[in-house]
Amino acid sequence: MSQSLIRAISSRKNQLGFGFFSRFSNSRHFHSQWPITTPKCSTHSSLGSFVTGSRRFSGNLIPELNHTCLVRQTNGFCSVSLNEVSDSNLVNEGDNIDIEDVGALDKKKPVVVYKKPIDFTKIDAKLLPTVMIIGRPNVGKSALYNRLIRRREALVYNTPDDHVTRDIREGIAKLGDLRFNVLDSAGIETEVSSGTILGRTTSMTANVLVRTQFAVLIIDVRAGLHPLDLEVGKWLRKHAPQIKPIVVMNKSESIGESLAEVASEALALGFGEPTAISAETGLGMTALYEVLHPLLEDYMVLTLNDRCSQNDVTSDENLSEEDESKLPLQLAIVGRPNVGKSTLLNALLEEERVLVGPEAGLTRDAVRVQFEFQGRTVYMVDTAGWLERTERDKGPASLSIMQSRKSLMRAHIVALVLDAEEIIKSQRSMTHSEVVIARRAVEEGRGLVVIVNKMDCLRGKQNSEMYKKIKEAVPIEVQTVIPQITGIPVVFISALEGRGRLQVMNEVIGTYERWCSRLSTGRLNRWLIKVMSRHSWKDFASQPKIKFFTQVKARPPTFVAFLTGKTQLLESDIRFLTKSLKDDFDLGGTPIRIIQRSVLRTSPSGKSSGGSTSSSGGRARQRTTADKRTVSV
Repeated sequence: MSQSLIRAISSRKNQLGFGFFSRFSNSRHFHSQWPITTPKCSTHSSLGSFVTGSRRFSGNLIPELNHTCLVRQTNGFCSVSLNEVSDSNLVNEGDNIDIEDVGALDKKKPVVVYKKPIDFTKIDAKLLPTVMIIGRPNVGKSALYNRLIRRREALVYNTPDDHVTRDIREGIAKLGDLRFNVLDSAGIETEVSSGTILGRTTSMTANVLVRTQFAVLIIDVRAGLHPLDLEVGKWLRKHAPQIKPIVVMNKSESIGESLAEVASEALALGFGEPTAISAETGLGMTALYEVLHPLLEDYMVLTLNDRCSQNDVTSDENLSEEDESKLPLQLAIVGRPNVGKSTLLNALLEEERVLVGPEAGLTRDAVRVQFEFQGRTVYMVDTAGWLERTERDKGPASLSIMQSRKSLMRAHIVALVLDAEEIIKSQRSMTHSEVVIARRAVEEGRGLVVIVNKMDCLRGKQNSEMYKKIKEAVPIEVQTVIPQITGIPVVFISALEGRGRLQVMNEVIGTYERWCSRLSTGRLNRWLIKVMSRHSWKDFASQPKIKFFTQVKARPPTFVAFLTGKTQLLESDIRFLTKSLKDDFDLGGTPIRIIQRSVLRTSPSGKSSGGSTSSSGGRARQRTTADKRTVSV
């Protein structure tokens, strides 16, 4: 009986396909006829079975299939295909393995194999190649930068005797289906002293150029090959010998027969054939695409195949499910000229990213940089010194003021930088221009953090008392001049020495999380009952009848109070509710908006009595008393 049972189980086992592998696992004939070709990636299949789509093939079904197991590349991942033998996306390179080794593939980490063509639009911005635009001053570098990023971010102004661009600007270029990081640099002049502004900008460009992969060398076709262009070429070979730049002849929209002559002169640079473009009109962008595309594609194939693994693949499936406070943060550093904004940005990045110096008004462009802090992406914008625009301000100064205001409106959190030395001299915490900045940030609904810089100037015993007075007086005075927001965080730092860097970022992150906070309607209405009971009203008739209270949006927190009847909240009532929200739910440093809406009453006849009105926080409405014969205004 036992032997019959064993034979039955063995027969059933063979029918299920397990006996196929047990009989042929050591057969040379089997391995020579059906080798499995696979790259170094996991097939995600178990021993004796393969899964393709919704079909499962056991060992007994293998003779009905093609005798080659190929691997398909789909969106950067490897998958097994058992019923197709030719495809343009199939990877043919790999190792011949035996059937008994298939189970061991599950233990290996999959390796993503990339081949041409590469879709640059689906690649993470951190992996994109970097292209720097270089050249002598006033050849159109910033104009080409704006053309590539499709926005007017870099300042463009015709100043032959001055240099508009002084810092390195970074953006994502969109040239057809190409995507790459593009850097706009200051004009290079090699024969300048190291202490001057031009010498410092050239040195900063050299430091950033070492970390780039490609470069675009611009010459002015109207001026021909200038001697300074040859000097820039020599400078480039010295500081970046690994980079062979692409020579571009800008401003070629109105050049006719002389274009070929200038192109022949540009060969003296030794970087190959030049490409004629016009950054202002967009002429020649197709030719520039044809030059850049094969170079960037070859680089991406090598880079992705070297770096990609299962841990490198990022997915955006859960992006919509993330908390709003985990989204990238936009931080704008604003303040008066020469208070240490650029020094603070360098201290936060821990590198010399923007130009700094004792000269006032050194920063002209609003420089936007990206960095990671505690797993969070932060975009910081270093703005030019905030001044009131006058009729005398023309040219780059006027453009800088407008750009600083735009940066403030685009930011999530505004870091207002104050000067400790100026506070001591003027005996007040904030000047008129700084109060204007803070109030404008509040009006735009941005979170606010106040930073007092240059506290290292108050060292020593003789300044110890002044140091204590400033730390006590500044928060109180800031709260006095900006009553719209309570609980504004004030941080005392020394950007030059790097002290207070972590404290600044912690306050910024905390303010941003409060700015993105959301409160449930049930929690708000339970809170409302307690708040309304502890407020002192004149009488029961004067108390507004709030039916319920809810939050309709965040960033900044916005609430709606639904009231019954025609009674509306006064300014004092809105200030009371705002202060109670900030105190009870820890919403300091963020503006709070309260909107009023009247709930329509339906009469027995079916007609609605009373109109639906709404008003923003801070606006008083006429109040109707209980006695309908008299109306108080």
